[in-house]
Amino acid sequence: MRVTIHDHPEGDAVTLRIEGKLVGAHVSELHRAWQELGASLGTRRLFVDLRGLMHIDEAGRNLLANMHNTRKAEFLADTPLTKYFAEQARQKDSTR
Repeated sequence: MRVTIHDHPEGDAVTLRIEGKLVGAHVSELHRAWQELGASLGTRRLFVDLRGLMHIDEAGRNLLANMHNTRKAEFLADTPLTKYFAEQARQKDSTR
């Protein structure tokens, strides 16, 4: 798994890009990155780019749902699979 963080040139948003497989120990790695980023976001919008994500486990889905729940993260998805991952996170968030 690879995680990169990109500040938008306007300064009003940040994109967290996730590539590869979000499973097992990689979920903890992303959680740490998310906590560090969350502390510095302030009022900026958060985009989570799932377009490079190939697989996700239950813990990964829970983490994405948490990002959506706590920061109203907007998911960027371009394939049926990544759109499914985004929808799962939004639904999991709405069932809380």
